Amino acid sequence: MPHPPHLDTRVSRPFDLIAFDWDGTLFDSTAIITRCIQDAVRDVGGVVPSDQEAAYVIGLGLTQALAHAAPDVPTAKYPELGARYRHHYLARQNDISLFDGVLPMLADLKAHQYFLTVATGKSRRGLDTALQAVELQGLFSGSRTADETASKPDPRMLQELMLEFGVTPERTLMIGDTTHDLQMAYNAGCASVGVSYGAHDASTFDALKPRYVAGSVRELHDWLLGRP
Repeated sequence: MPHPPHLDTRVSRPFDLIAFDWDGTLFDSTAIITRCIQDAVRDVGGVVPSDQEAAYVIGLGLTQALAHAAPDVPTAKYPELGARYRHHYLARQNDISLFDGVLPMLADLKAHQYFLTVATGKSRRGLDTALQAVELQGLFSGSRTADETASKPDPRMLQELMLEFGVTPERTLMIGDTTHDLQMAYNAGCASVGVSYGAHDASTFDALKPRYVAGSVRELHDWLLGRP
């Protein structure tokens, strides 16, 4: 088990482990994923979901997301539906980039010795491909994906990360752009922060009691380091 990070006496730090959602929180991918879901449903002859309906399922595991976005598609077609989604996503993945300010924020948090982790609805293969980017090397201490544990909002992703790093729920923070992320944190007994620049309308966050809702990466960065 990794040793807990040493506290920086210059900074009052209420958390030791920060878990980030990926798409819509760190990566500017909401619009592209929405289009890929719609294209995949169209390809298999389903009723194409609206932008809002397609964006709502972002963050869930792929099968769960596609089933929710295309309830009229029979389960026998789920493998084909998933394959068509992956086809469209791979064709567009080079158009996806980190939000401005994410790298400086992660580097700053790493310098303050937080355990930085990822809890995502992406597949392990998809996340590992993204993490191969040179600029992300060494920033994250751990991760969980929907295909290797339970999908959000089940708390298992966070529970496994807390167990791995020996951190209690009270010292764990989940950051995400959807109600799925915040509900997972609530179910795990952890604090959460929402971001309003991703897939879900921030007005839906209130019932899940996030500590803060950031309107930009800059606002998130400042809040995490206690800057006014």
